Formats: sequence, C-alpha cells, structure tokens
Amino acid sequence: MNTKKEKKGFLEIAGVQTVIASLICIILGLLVGYVVLLCINQAEAWSAMTAILKNFLYFPRPEVALEYFGSTLAKTAPLLMCTLSILFAYKVGLFNIGASGQYAVGAGLALYLALAFQMPWYVCMIAAMIGGGILGGIAGILKAYLNVNEVIAGIMLNWISLYSVNMLLTNVKESSTTYTMALKTNAPGALIPSLGLDGLFSNNRYVTIAIPLAVIIAILVWFLMSKTKLGYELKATGLNKNAAKYAGMKEKRNMILTMVIAGCLSGLGASFLYLSGIEQWSCAQTAVPAMGFNGIAAAFLGGLNPIGSVFSAFFIQHITSGGSYVDKMVYCAQISDLISAIIIYFCGFVLFFKHCMNRKGKK
Repeated sequence: MNTKKEKKGFLEIAGVQTVIASLICIILGLLVGYVVLLCINQAEAWSAMTAILKNFLYFPRPEVALEYFGSTLAKTAPLLMCTLSILFAYKVGLFNIGASGQYAVGAGLALYLALAFQMPWYVCMIAAMIGGGILGGIAGILKAYLNVNEVIAGIMLNWISLYSVNMLLTNVKESSTTYTMALKTNAPGALIPSLGLDGLFSNNRYVTIAIPLAVIIAILVWFLMSKTKLGYELKATGLNKNAAKYAGMKEKRNMILTMVIAGCLSGLGASFLYLSGIEQWSCAQTAVPAMGFNGIAAAFLGGLNPIGSVFSAFFIQHITSGGSYVDKMVYCAQISDLISAIIIYFCGFVLFFKHCMNRKGKK
C-alpha cells in the first residue's frame, strides 16, 4: 500500500489560489472601471484612476500623507469588523445582509450612552456589541425556528434599526444641525484612547487602539473557525445542517449563536468608528450605513479568510477614500464605489478562476 501523499502543484495550493483569484478580480475590476471613466470623460480618466489608487499618497508632503494614511486605517478597522461579520455567518451557511442594521444599532447605543450618560468608551463599546448581537440573534431565531430567510429578515431589520437609531440620537444631536454632538467637547471620556499610536501618524487623533484591536479580533476569528471544536461544529452546520443534527450537534443553537457573534462584530465595528470621533451620526440620513455592504466586498475579495480579510478590507477602504480626491467637476466621489461594485461582481468568478488553476496545476 502506497502511503505517500501526492504532492500538490503550486497552483493547487488553496492559499495561492485565493491570492491569485483575488488579484485577478482586482485587476479586472480596475480595468473595467477605467473603461467606465473613459466613457464619462476620456481626457480626465487616467488622472481620476490615479487619484483613486493613490489616496493618501496624493499629498506630496510625507507628514500630511502619513496623517491621511492614519485616517484610512481608522476607517479600515470598522470595515474589517463588518467583513468578519459577513465572513463568520457565511461560513455557517448564513448570509448576514443585516450587518448594516447591526452596525447602526451599535453606533446608536455607543453614541447615546456616551453623550446622554457620559459613559466611558469601554462601556459604550460593550453596549454596541450587545445591541448588534441582539439584532443578529433576532434574525438567527427567525431562521432557526420559523425558517424565515435571514436575507429577508436582515433587510427588514436594517430599516427598522436605521429609523430607530435616528429617533434615539435626536435626543443628543446639535441644535443647529442634524448631526450628533461631537464627542471631543461633550464626552471626551467616551473617545477610544490612542496609547501613543497617534504619534506614529503625524499626531492624527483618530488613530486609536481600535486599529490593532481589529487585527487581533481577525486572528481570534481565524483561530475560532479553524482550531476549535465550536468552529468545527459551526462549519459543519453550514455545510449540512441535517447531517450536523444527525451527528448530535445542536444546529438551531449554532445558527442563533452564529448570528449573535456576527451581530456583535458589526456593532463593535460601529463603536470603533464613532468612538474615535472621526465621524458624527446624521439623524436625518435615509440610507443604511454602507459599511455593512462594503464588508461583503471585502469578505469575498479576501477569499472568505479572516487573515485575507485584513488586507482586502484595507484595499476596499483605500479606493473608497481615494474617491474623494477625484475632480468633482468631472466625476462624482461615488465613482470609487462603482469600481468597488465592479470588483465585487468579478468576485463571483473566484470559483471559476480556482477551477482553472486546479486544471492547470494537474497538467
């Protein structure tokens, strides 16, 4: 009996396939995006694409570029949390389209406790996690016990969450605008500390411990899914819930627990953004936060791997922020969102690319 394992070719290694497939998606998405820019205005297309890709490198002075790089990282941390939320649920066979609503609830509770009750940042952060977890758990219960599709439940909860948060935060908004009061002047204790990290980015006060904390959480999610019994049970439930039930696993509990954890991650992401002080919530907004939907792009671009999602989340945020440097007289700032959407579309061909690499590797 031959006990030797057949050696895999370079293109047959799963990690290599994921990286190459993601790069192909990015390149094709950028090429098609460039064609769109050409169709809108041929003369300015190259400069617009360059501005989107450069982002903070658009500034010639290193200290200014470093400061804006810090702002990009500050917005990447909440995006990474939403990415992990989408990824975690998807591994268990659930599509957490309700990440935006969970994100909104997290933002609402964090800001309300900070501005109305002067709670410290860690209390606000825990409240954001609990709020997002409860909302995710509702979708999980509906799926587990009533077989309500989690996509439909998530979409409905998104809008309920948005308008509920708008009404709640009206109590702590500025009198002359629709935005909530600034944390720096009204609740400085609710700001996430930087512990000296701001000094590494030209004293950018929005750079906080949320950035390294987000990376640590990504590693913990990878460990949970890959190295623990719970992670194995959750993935088994996602592959075949009936087989998991037959094997003695509590498939309903696993579904609910998955959505609770996914909701906690989204809610935590909202606290990372709003408790850094980089943005204020508008109580008049009529669209659910885009961070949850951008998390879908980053999750699939990262090959549904928590470690890969760290890099894909940064890339998506990089080009999203880069849209602000496009000439507004020619293109709208949302042109970078269009390019992100095109990249998402090509992510649907990841399995096809992997199939092609498998065939090439075997040859």
